[in-house]
Amino acid sequence: MTEVERITDPYEIVFPKLGWEFHINPTAFTVFGIEIQWYGIIITLGLILAMLWCFPKMKRFGLDSDRTIDVVIGGVIGGIIGARIYYVLLRWDEYSGDWKSILNFRGGGLAIYGGLIGAIAVGLLMCKIRKVKVLPMLDISVVGFLIGQGIGRWGNFVNQEAFGTNTDSILGMTGGTIQQTIINESAYLDGSMYQAGIEISESYAVHPCFLYESLWCILGFILLSIFAKHRKYDGQMFLMYLTWYGAERFVVEGLRTDSLMIGNLRASQALSAILVIVSVILQIIMASRVKRDPEGHVLYCNTYESKELLAEAERRRSGSGKDNGESEENTDSDEKTEDEENEADLTETEESADESKIIPDDDEKPEAASSRDNQESVENTDSDENNDKENENGTDN
Repeated sequence: MTEVERITDPYEIVFPKLGWEFHINPTAFTVFGIEIQWYGIIITLGLILAMLWCFPKMKRFGLDSDRTIDVVIGGVIGGIIGARIYYVLLRWDEYSGDWKSILNFRGGGLAIYGGLIGAIAVGLLMCKIRKVKVLPMLDISVVGFLIGQGIGRWGNFVNQEAFGTNTDSILGMTGGTIQQTIINESAYLDGSMYQAGIEISESYAVHPCFLYESLWCILGFILLSIFAKHRKYDGQMFLMYLTWYGAERFVVEGLRTDSLMIGNLRASQALSAILVIVSVILQIIMASRVKRDPEGHVLYCNTYESKELLAEAERRRSGSGKDNGESEENTDSDEKTEDEENEADLTETEESADESKIIPDDDEKPEAASSRDNQESVENTDSDENNDKENENGTDN
């Protein structure tokens, strides 16, 4: 193996055979005296990217994104708590009786398998509460897991942790913190590497285990996202994820120097072996069942229940927008009605005014008739008088 130079700067990271050198302070910045670590920022970025990919795809799996958001939030919380509990339990000698350090998440100490167990456990509970189908939710979630894991592993790179044993590979790396950790944990009797029987030297490069896992998870994300269109039954992608990630973790865990141990067994390596075996057996069984009875294994997204659920969700969203539109239309209609009423009142007022002008003419008609009657009466009286005179004259003759 090729020896590497001794590095005294704890923030310096070197890939000797590639000629790459980096100087990265794990603390990104400080806010009100609180140090914000790159590790947390990178983990958060992975989570955000996973959600940005998953939520637009929920409909393809027959799920209502409004319901699944509660499942995702619950899964994230469960994942963080589960990752911490898993780590603390497997290193109980370090945390026993010190509750303050157990709750100190900022001090480090999270285990990916604990995170997966916690996320799935709380996620299943939330699925039951929000009435979300479990298997389709697991299928889309594991693709998000791969995004988060592929991005999140770069937090280990910044912290110079989760590295492996010595290697002469072109990808071998070293750093100030890596070398100091090797000296502290392997050269002293109470060191974890010494007690685990790991032979390692700070004078040589080490396996970049974070890089292996990151590349494997990103490749898995690409493959599973493509396969999503061709899945045959609900839960298939979840089983494929267990096989894909479990196989990689089994190999890489054997290279690492900081494994969580159960006696002489590496806990994550043993769990990975179990997951791979079980998931492969289940895939074989399911493939046989689907081949014999394809109509009995219809994807949830193709069922009447799913289509009705999505249609209801769409009506709910469009109904909200329609209510706003109807509210505006009703306002305009009320304004128009009010204007029409005002116009009608104005018209009635004008008609009343016209009638008031006509009424006096009608009152004059009786007076005119009375005048004519009086005139006719006078004329009749005069005529009678003339007739009487004529009669008198006639009698005298």
